[in-house]
Amino acid sequence: MSAPSTAPSSAVPTSARRTWMAVLARTPRADLEAALEHALQGLPTPAYDWLRPPETGLAMVRGRIGGSGDPFNLGEATVTRATLRLRATGGTDATVGVACHLGRDRRRAELAALADALLQMPEHHDRLHRQLIDPFAARQQARRAQRQQDAASTRVEFFTMVRGD
Repeated sequence: MSAPSTAPSSAVPTSARRTWMAVLARTPRADLEAALEHALQGLPTPAYDWLRPPETGLAMVRGRIGGSGDPFNLGEATVTRATLRLRATGGTDATVGVACHLGRDRRRAELAALADALLQMPEHHDRLHRQLIDPFAARQQARRAQRQQDAASTRVEFFTMVRGD
C-alpha cells in the first residue's frame, strides 16, 4: 500500500497518506519514538519549524442512532494536534507534516507530525514505510483481529421454538 518512491511529495495519494496518518495516530509514543530513532539512524536530525506547536483541546464525538440513523453528540474527547514544516534543503519545497491523536501527549504529536512529513519525501518514503508503518499496521490489525475473536467467543445465539398447534 506504499506510494511510489519516485513521486514528488505533492503527488502522494491522499488515501495512502490518510492510511499512514491513521496508523501513526494509534501508535504509542514509546514505540513511535524508538522506531523513528532507529529508522533515522545515521542521518542528521531533520530541522523543522512549527506552524502549529502541539496543543491539546477537546473535540466533540458524534454517534449515530442504530449505527445509521440520526447523529447525536456522544461527548467530548481530549485531542492533541501539531503541524510542522521541514526546513527546505537544496532548493526543494518544504514539506508539511500534520498529526492529531486522542490524548494529551504532545511529544507523540510531534513525532507523528515529523514522521508524516518525512513519509511525504521520496528519499525517505520507502524506508520509513517499511520500518514504521508496515510493522505498526500489522500489530494494530493483529490486535483488532484478537479483539474480534474474543468478542465472537462470547456470542450468544438466540432462537425461537414454535410450539405445535
